[in-house]
Amino acid sequence: MAGGCVPNCKCVWPWYSGKSLGSASVLPQQNLFPLTCEGALLVFTSTFSAVAPEEYVKRNYANNISEYNTVLGSLNAQRRNFLLRDVYDDMLLDGVQPIRDTFHTLIVGAMKGARLQDALYFMDEMKSTGLMPDTTIYNFIISTCGKNKNSDCAIQVLEEMKRCGVKPRGQTYIALLCACASCGRVDRAYAIVRDMTAAGLGLNKYCYAGLITAFKNREPVTEETTSKIIELVKQSKGWSSVEASSGSGDSGMIGVTEEELYNIPTAEIVHRRYINRQLTVYHTALHACADLGSKEAVEKISEMLKQDGYAPDLFCMTQVIR
Repeated sequence: MAGGCVPNCKCVWPWYSGKSLGSASVLPQQNLFPLTCEGALLVFTSTFSAVAPEEYVKRNYANNISEYNTVLGSLNAQRRNFLLRDVYDDMLLDGVQPIRDTFHTLIVGAMKGARLQDALYFMDEMKSTGLMPDTTIYNFIISTCGKNKNSDCAIQVLEEMKRCGVKPRGQTYIALLCACASCGRVDRAYAIVRDMTAAGLGLNKYCYAGLITAFKNREPVTEETTSKIIELVKQSKGWSSVEASSGSGDSGMIGVTEEELYNIPTAEIVHRRYINRQLTVYHTALHACADLGSKEAVEKISEMLKQDGYAPDLFCMTQVIR
């Protein structure tokens, strides 16, 4: 039947405005006509069949796993981490099976963007494909917890890690220490230091940076706060040549600096030529005291820096100006 349904059809198609169904077609009783089954078929055919293959290629992110991995890496480099979930969904719709490298890139991007829910989602998706997270993946998840000031979640991740038979390394403990430090949990931070010492791991500059951050974030702030920060700067000199077994040469850390993993204040600019990475403890201490508004502490730490024979870099000078 032209312009109508087949005989005895009981279709319940909505009132249609004449636009495609993807354009909010259901409108209130104004200049509308009932859409029959035959009409619906014509609408769907014209809407979806009109897309030429070359147009579909333009709309699609990629066509195979190699291309998808390249796209994900590009998004991470551009800090467009909010698009990772969209690309992942597109990949699944295309029937492309993600591999371990895919999940690694996704979780690194979620970590850099401080997107905890995305990081946990990608880890769950990874498990659902039969791929078990390794130590590096768990380290990234713990770091993301720290960026979101969620130390409880970080501890839960460590416990799950142990239940799954994945052995924590030096990086894991330091990432956990810094996650607790982001919440001002000094007690937990020192408990992790004791665990590291018991395991035969030395304290490195990132450990001291984490302890300094813990005191800065602890509430309430007292006169003892800045004195403890200065004390930790002094203590760090005795351990300057002792590095925790952090596995910084791990291939899984490609594209991720330890400053990013541990949420150090210089994480975003660590590759700049004007940043001296040997001054990590001083960077963290000066940043903390500047945040606390303690001019005396900033001057004291600056003097200690000069006494140690270092010239302040641009980051140090910026904190002094603050």
